Amino acid sequence: MEIISGGICAPKGFKASGIHCGIRKNHDKKDLAMIVSDVKATSAAVYTTNLVKGAPITVTKKHLANGMAKAVIVNSGNANTCNSDGLEVAEKMCGFVEKYTGVLSDDVIIASTGVIGQKLDTDPIENGMGLLTESLSYDGCDDAAAAIMTTDTVPKIIAVSFDIGGKEVRLGGIAKGSGMIHPNMATMLVFLTTDCAISSRMLQKALSTDIASTFNMVSVDGDTSTNDMVCIMANGLAGNELINEEGEAFDAFMKALNTVNMYLCRAIAGDGEGATKLVECTVSGAATLDIARGAAKSVITSSLVKAAMFGSDANWGRVLCALGYSGLPIDPDDIDVSFVSAKGEIVVCTGGRGVDFSEEKAKEILLENEITIRVCLNSGSFSATAWGCDLTYDYVKINGDYRT
Repeated sequence: MEIISGGICAPKGFKASGIHCGIRKNHDKKDLAMIVSDVKATSAAVYTTNLVKGAPITVTKKHLANGMAKAVIVNSGNANTCNSDGLEVAEKMCGFVEKYTGVLSDDVIIASTGVIGQKLDTDPIENGMGLLTESLSYDGCDDAAAAIMTTDTVPKIIAVSFDIGGKEVRLGGIAKGSGMIHPNMATMLVFLTTDCAISSRMLQKALSTDIASTFNMVSVDGDTSTNDMVCIMANGLAGNELINEEGEAFDAFMKALNTVNMYLCRAIAGDGEGATKLVECTVSGAATLDIARGAAKSVITSSLVKAAMFGSDANWGRVLCALGYSGLPIDPDDIDVSFVSAKGEIVVCTGGRGVDFSEEKAKEILLENEITIRVCLNSGSFSATAWGCDLTYDYVKINGDYRT
């Protein structure tokens, strides 16, 4: 497998574009994106677990009932959530795609991100559709990635090339996500494209399986959004034999999907609102996979752990505290903890008890911008990893006036 350039446009037959149409007041920020496949594609998606869902989620679920799609339209700056006309607006946006590209509205995936509870004016979107369509390009990934960003500070783009049955297959992705990020379909919009030939049933299985160890293991602030969605389109243009069951070809596809999703997870966590550090928690020696995942999530979502990471403070007691209230069957007397970064590793707790360590060395390790909290439960053979970030003053500043 090879990391390649091009993002969502790296696979054969995918064009993308992104423009500023006027949803956002800042003319320097793009706010409308589109992705179009040359041919209809098998498609799959996973959605937020929040009971309050944006209208685009409802419309996309309906459009993907047959497991097929050909285009994606997404806006930033307004979530189109909790609005009396939300469904009408979402369907109207899909209608714009049909009018300007010829893709049937029922074959359109739609997503929105931004402020909740403000009505979305479709006039700027309709007025921008001509330019958005004209701008569609096999090199348009960067513009689309920029157009879906809200409080993100950097675009999140990746693509990989791999082999299935002697055919080169490509898979690419873009993502937005910085705040309202929490496990169980963490808050984000992720758009994946591939030229792999794979049935919609197996595509859904691949995506639903992979998010358990990727997007469901990310947390920035403990808030699950209303508009989360990860979707994937597979147009089959790579020419491989159709993947319609588990086997070697499906395993190769799963590996590529996991590589792309893992990269996007880390990019989202590291770009958390106000964050200065990517914080990873790896849990090993768990009795079950669920315990390993739950333990890693509990540590990564702890506000006190996150604050300690911001201050480069080796306050390992907060890690044990987070494990202790996780509700998981863990023996505190079996827990080992260490902190790891590019500057090395330092053991701070063995068997649930503190050990002598150099505060100066610990500070040096925790001053790095990527930190791993390594936990061993010493009660089994299962492991899991979760990703988050530190909690900074800027997080409060960003969210204190997000709407205004």
